Amino acid sequence: MMHQKTLLSFFIFLFCLSFAQTYEVQYISSYNGKVLTEQSPTLVWTNEKENFILNNKIREQKAEFPFEITKIEKPSNTVISYAFLKSNEIISTSDAESISKQSFELTNETKKILGYNCKKAVTKINSNTIEVWYTNELKIQGGPSTIGQNLGFVLEIERNKNSVITASSIKKVKKTDIESLLKGSINSTDQLGYRDLLWKSRFTTLKVFENETINFSDESKSDENVKRFANGTIILKKIKFPKISEGENIFVELKQQSNGDAYDRTGTVFFIPQDKSQSFFDGLEKGAKTLPIYENGNGKQYFGIVTSENYSPAIEMMRFFTAFGINKFNHIQLKDKNWQSISPFREDITELKPSLSEKELWVGTFIGNYDKGGHKVSLEITIHKSDQNIYKNNTVIPLFNTLNIMEMAGQDYSTMFNNDKGLMVEFTLKKDLKNAQLRYTTTGHGGWENGDEFVPKANSIFLDGKMAFSFIPWRSDCGSYRLYNPASGNFPDGLSSSDLSRSNWCPGTVTNPNFIPLGDLKAGKHTIQVKIPQGPTEGTSFSSWNVSGVLLGSE
Repeated sequence: MMHQKTLLSFFIFLFCLSFAQTYEVQYISSYNGKVLTEQSPTLVWTNEKENFILNNKIREQKAEFPFEITKIEKPSNTVISYAFLKSNEIISTSDAESISKQSFELTNETKKILGYNCKKAVTKINSNTIEVWYTNELKIQGGPSTIGQNLGFVLEIERNKNSVITASSIKKVKKTDIESLLKGSINSTDQLGYRDLLWKSRFTTLKVFENETINFSDESKSDENVKRFANGTIILKKIKFPKISEGENIFVELKQQSNGDAYDRTGTVFFIPQDKSQSFFDGLEKGAKTLPIYENGNGKQYFGIVTSENYSPAIEMMRFFTAFGINKFNHIQLKDKNWQSISPFREDITELKPSLSEKELWVGTFIGNYDKGGHKVSLEITIHKSDQNIYKNNTVIPLFNTLNIMEMAGQDYSTMFNNDKGLMVEFTLKKDLKNAQLRYTTTGHGGWENGDEFVPKANSIFLDGKMAFSFIPWRSDCGSYRLYNPASGNFPDGLSSSDLSRSNWCPGTVTNPNFIPLGDLKAGKHTIQVKIPQGPTEGTSFSSWNVSGVLLGSE
């Protein structure tokens, strides 16, 4: 009897040992037949109870945050995802349905991988053709992703005939390192929240404004977080920028809604350089007329718009234009018109990196309006690691900004282009500047049918008296944004006001800057001149041009 019990215990032991048999499989990625260099092989630990997917850097605890470990529980095929956002911040989510919803076309094709006979199955995921090579000889299910977990053990996955992940080694192991990796407090969340937190952890977000009002009111006052100027049409906040490395990109994003104003308005996101003894911030606090004067002989004075020895104008990050009453006026009903509720404005400003990295700066937003309700805005700046390095400049020199940000505090419209001299800026380079570019943003305004807003006008830029570039800034795609403009007026000809083509802007859009090549510039004095054939005043209607220019290059 004792002998039978011993024999039974032995068979139970063998059964448990077989059940708990764990394999460690490594996979190598290739693209178009070439093995990717400097890759960290994908690592899979699998047995009949669970399948873990990670990579060697994670096992060696050398992976950069954020990273993920995926677990598939057997036999339920429940996918549990673990995201390591920081060293002490782990979140998880589960999905019990995605694997069961997978469908495959099973084929008769076979091949051997690492000595195992494999079969091919094919599926489609988001228009991608996925070929899965799996074996049933290991008697367990698993693989390097959630794809094909029900088929057998996946040893190769090929996407669109060019991207392949293939098993490079397989061995039995007595234990894994998973317990040492999945330790500490883990916070569970839903799948949507998990993806959102993981996505946001991949970049740095600088929150500037959150649902702030920009309006015109004597009641607008500064508080400890946000400064307000020009009767509330300018909001300002001091932001500390981290060190921004060469391989990082910077984006500015603003979301805007009407809070009472029904019209399209000029807006700008800007920051104030602190490199000279006087700054645009001084004008905000003491008045526009305390800033340096620009005159060109047309009888008018323009304050704080051009660089000087002791003053730098505000640097424009993004020029945008509000839509006609978005959100606030969505009650206006038209057949087949489902209005958008928010205007999103987003722009790559990586070229401004040298003037932002490791600096503490006033960042502001202006929307020109005379409405007590005005507009609601949220603004953030994001910094992203990237393999792209389009902008190689290490120098940013502000030259001019004629947009009258302090319009509601007495700063005049930029009408200097009614004189042949236009805008003339003198500047001095302390060092030679290689591959110089002018980051030039321009929009025409004013008048009705005959005003420069609706009449194409050439912008000509002269460097040291010689024409460097000339073009006609114009937008003919404004009708594409009709659903952002519920309060836009409709005309007898079937068009809406927001449909009309304009001088480089549309209601509800961003105006992109032009990057004008200037070549290599020697140290010393130089001039930049902007000429535009500005239209004449008609009664109370006049034209103006908002132009801003920043010199980029490498010293």
